[in-house]
Amino acid sequence: METLQILGWVYLGLSIGLITGVFVLGLLQAGRIKRMENEINDLNFKNRILRGENERLSKRGKPQPRKKRTWKRKPVKK
Repeated sequence: METLQILGWVYLGLSIGLITGVFVLGLLQAGRIKRMENEINDLNFKNRILRGENERLSKRGKPQPRKKRTWKRKPVKK
């Protein structure tokens, strides 16, 4: 009878300890998850900006042709 009582207290202690441990770990992870969500949002924002910049730079057409030189050749003396 006494061993059943000891086993009952051990079972009760493990159960309370497990529930308390899960609760404490959940509280500690909440801040870390929030920081990760903020970092993911920042990276998504930077990705959108860089993607737009990449599209803008890749849509450039051909370069403008150079202007012709207007100088005349000097006559060659022999």
